[in-house]
Amino acid sequence: MDMKSWQDKAKILIESLPYIQLFRGKTIVIKYGGSAMIDDELKKSLIRDIALLQSIGFKPIIVHGGGKDIDKWLEKVEIKREFKNGLRVTDKNTMEIVEMVLNKISKDIVGMLGEFGICSCGLSGKDGALLQVKPKDKENLGFVGEVEKVDTTLLDSILKNNFVPVICPVGIDKNYKSYNINADDVACAIAEALNAEKLVFLSDIEGVYEEYGNEDTFVSELSIEEAYRFINDGKVSGGMIPKLQSCIHAIENGVSRVHILDGRIQHCLLLEFFTNKGIGTAILDK
Repeated sequence: MDMKSWQDKAKILIESLPYIQLFRGKTIVIKYGGSAMIDDELKKSLIRDIALLQSIGFKPIIVHGGGKDIDKWLEKVEIKREFKNGLRVTDKNTMEIVEMVLNKISKDIVGMLGEFGICSCGLSGKDGALLQVKPKDKENLGFVGEVEKVDTTLLDSILKNNFVPVICPVGIDKNYKSYNINADDVACAIAEALNAEKLVFLSDIEGVYEEYGNEDTFVSELSIEEAYRFINDGKVSGGMIPKLQSCIHAIENGVSRVHILDGRIQHCLLLEFFTNKGIGTAILDK
């Protein structure tokens, strides 16, 4: 490698310095989903990036789903899948599979972080009564919950001792029954309860476009007002609508900045956090 190549590497490090100084010690909630949970190379790349963030003083929290793995196990045990309005109908038998699979995913992530020298802890919302829920629609959806309260006592202790919490979206009701929760909703609720500096949604989309499919209309930053306008004017549709609504809700409830990132891009977290331009869409309170 010639001297210029080494100097270019040094410039990248220098460019990241103000961002490291700005966000050191700050809480970052990462909703982990999409291809980054399935593709082995993307998985390893993302976990390595989170290990780096924790090593330089950030306080990352991982919230994950696991729909594809749940589907595989339901098929194995011959339990029929059913969805209503995009939500998994969760009877008692399905809930047992959901809880088993999600807890296994948490522990797998803990193991991967350990390979990079990072101490972490796999949790569900049942631990320390972290996620207290009410039924979303008991009659039609069964054990699907809606977060009513986040008790951060256990999380605060884990973060104080420099562990990375890895949280699966299972909560409890007032009778300590287990409930399946939408992982995006869990990430929002935790970020809001901790007044997180950043909330990141990793998925298989690049971000927000003013005109979908037209790369020239990609939007790097959106204010809350602009995000509302995009929804009301029909500039976004499908799954982007609830995602933008979640972003708006998080900003309005204490989160400083929300990012929508394409988890199919290796090192997407580092590119978004430590470069002047970034690669995804950031929703800001401005």
